[in-house]
Amino acid sequence: MRVTLMQRDIVWEDTATNMRRAEADMPPAGSTDLVVLPEVFATGFGAKAEDVAQPSDGGEVLQWMKRMAHEHDYAVAGSVAVENLGFFYNRLYFVRPDGEVTYYDKRHLFTYGGEVDFTPGQERVIAEWRGVRFLLLICFDLRFPLWNRCFEDYDVALYVGSWPVARVAQWSALLPARAIENQCYVVAVNRVGKDPVCDYNGQSVVLHPYGHTLLTLGNAEQTSTINLNMEELYRFRDRAQHLKDADLMLVNQEFIKKHR
Repeated sequence: MRVTLMQRDIVWEDTATNMRRAEADMPPAGSTDLVVLPEVFATGFGAKAEDVAQPSDGGEVLQWMKRMAHEHDYAVAGSVAVENLGFFYNRLYFVRPDGEVTYYDKRHLFTYGGEVDFTPGQERVIAEWRGVRFLLLICFDLRFPLWNRCFEDYDVALYVGSWPVARVAQWSALLPARAIENQCYVVAVNRVGKDPVCDYNGQSVVLHPYGHTLLTLGNAEQTSTINLNMEELYRFRDRAQHLKDADLMLVNQEFIKKHR
C-alpha cells in the first residue's frame, strides 16, 4: 500500500487558493494508492463554522477531491467543515477513484481550541481500500486510546491534524503509543504555517507497529510517498498476538459488541 503524505501550509479561509495549490502538488497519476491531506485543509482550523462550512453534500471541496481521485487513480483523504440541517461537523472524507466516499465525523472536539460550533460524531469508521483497512481519525481523537482501540478490525490508523507547535510534543509522544498498543501502522498528516491563533510545524509521520519512525516530513511544506508492507504487519500480528490479550472489563459492552 503506497501512501502519500501532503503536509500543507493552509491559507486562512481561502478554499479556492488551498485547492488550487494542493492540486498543483498532487503526485502523478498511478504513483500512489492514497493521498492524505491535513485537517480542514481547505480553510484552516478554528474558523467560525458557518463562515467556512460546505453543504451537506460536501460542496465544491468534495467535488474537487472526487476529481483528484478520478483523474489520478488513487484515493484522497482529508477533513472538511460541513453543515447538515443546522449542525456543523468536522468531516474526514475518504474518496476513491470511482467516486465512492466513506466519511467520519470527528468524535472528540477540541473545546479549548474553539471547536465549539461543531457537533461530535457518534460512529467509529473504517474505510477499506485495495485490501487495507484504515481507521479514520481527526487530530484531538489521538488523545483518547479507547476510540483508537484496534479490535483486529483495521490495519492503519489514519490521522489528519492541525496540531500546533505549542503542543507538538504530545503529538510526537502519543502517535508511537497508538502504533504500539494497536499493532498497526500509523499515518499522521499535520499542517505547517500559521493562522490568526497558532503556529504549526508539521512533524507528519508514518510509524511502524513497533513504534519506530518510517517517514517524517519535518517542519516545511512537503509531499512524500512511502510503501507500507502489509505482509510484514500480518506476520507480526500472527507472531505476537497482543491484541487478543487486551483488557476489556473497562470497555462499554455495547461498544465491544458493535466493534469486535
